[in-house]
Amino acid sequence: MTQPETSRSSGLGDLEPGTRQRDQLSVRIADIAWSALCVVVALWVLWSSLGALRGAASWGYCAATWVLLAVALTVRVLTARRRARQ
Repeated sequence: MTQPETSRSSGLGDLEPGTRQRDQLSVRIADIAWSALCVVVALWVLWSSLGALRGAASWGYCAATWVLLAVALTVRVLTARRRARQ
């Protein structure tokens, strides 16, 4: 038995500069990078908050991590909204 030849087209198209797929790829990479940054900072916030509660870290250090998380999340949301308007 022979199998019929299937098309190898995946629908992605070429990733050449200036193509729509290339633009989508850079947007997707930026989304992944911002999400990873937010997750890392959120884990850092939890770690420093627990340390401050136990007395192992200072409250100032804990507050700084909360500010960094707020800034990262704000930028993440603003870029997503700006991209949705375009």
